Amino acid sequence: LRVGGGRAGPTAVDRILSLAVPWSTGVAERSYLAVGVTEERSCIMATTPLRSQNSQTAGRMKKDESFLGKLGGTLVRKKKAKEVSDLQEEGKNAINAPLSPTPTDIHPEDTMLEENEERTMIEPYSKEEAKFKELVKVLIDWINDVLVEERIIVKTLEEDLYDGQVLQKLLEKLANRKLNVAEVTQSEIGQKQKLQTVLESVNGLLRPQGWAIKWSVDSIHTKNMVAILHLLVALAMHFRAPIRLPEHVSVQVVVVRKREGILQTSHVTEEFTSTTEMMMGRFERDAFDTLFDHAPDKLSVVKKSLITFVNKHLNKLNLEVTELETQFADGVYLVLLMGLLEDYFVPLYNFYLTPESFEQKAHNVAFSFELMQDGGLKKPKARPEDIVNLDLKSTLRVLYNLFTKYKHVE
Repeated sequence: LRVGGGRAGPTAVDRILSLAVPWSTGVAERSYLAVGVTEERSCIMATTPLRSQNSQTAGRMKKDESFLGKLGGTLVRKKKAKEVSDLQEEGKNAINAPLSPTPTDIHPEDTMLEENEERTMIEPYSKEEAKFKELVKVLIDWINDVLVEERIIVKTLEEDLYDGQVLQKLLEKLANRKLNVAEVTQSEIGQKQKLQTVLESVNGLLRPQGWAIKWSVDSIHTKNMVAILHLLVALAMHFRAPIRLPEHVSVQVVVVRKREGILQTSHVTEEFTSTTEMMMGRFERDAFDTLFDHAPDKLSVVKKSLITFVNKHLNKLNLEVTELETQFADGVYLVLLMGLLEDYFVPLYNFYLTPESFEQKAHNVAFSFELMQDGGLKKPKARPEDIVNLDLKSTLRVLYNLFTKYKHVE
């Protein structure tokens, strides 16, 4: 509306929003007061002109009520005006929002940063990649296996690890020591204190081994998936977890920083795993790396030669190998083979003749490695867990070392 010609008409947003808010509270109030005054005058004309003390008191009460009514009306009008202003602003934002580009899906709490603080978020499409999903699943299964006696079941890493409870139990189990922390903490301060204690213990174990510390109390507590994965991969590698992590897992990460009050974003590639050899610190490549990478067609020839070698000795016990990948995985044939090659009997109480669990199989393989070192061989590069996990390259390395030393033994 245009009033007196000096004020421009309402905007499009004003017209839309006016439908939801009363135009003028004052008009209604003035109408109400006018009716009250008319009724009051009618009452005076119909009564005697003598004015008693009661009528004077009533007059003052009506005057006071009229004043309070006007004051209340003023406050109501101010409140309504603020509501109209807020609603108009919300409407303008709703209209203009679709015009603003939003290249990155930033979570609300990720925008509440202090100056020079930064947060990292994994791009949604990276979370859908097969290797990333496999890494997450392998780590979850590993944690659940370790904590099976605690009756703890982890379903999602972000939601189940952020408060420090599961990390505490995991570290206590892996390191075989008790941490001096409260068992149950509900408050945010208590959770962060527990995380502080747990991560100090973790960092004390990993930092001397050359691990880069890519996690913190705040990053874990804010459910930062990048920090959580770096922490779990480091723990799995340090404690030689009996799992096989997928190789070359990396994701695209959005880094949000606050500089001079302005949020700045950048994109980086975050690598969680490389090759198994690199992760385990075995940087030197050998003939089997070359064989697998460049001459896979010759792999069958090497396998045939090694099968012939081991059967030459195992046949003495009426045993025969046809599959290198699986038949050495429980460690029994490795232990018996070492006894045959070194010409001694291995007491049956030193190993499990019919192993059932993963731990029993790993024990057998580790025991065979000790026998190899006793025979003058270097400690195998492979881990016992690699053999149990049916890693062909690791199995071939172990058997090839035996072949090199004992190929002339009858």
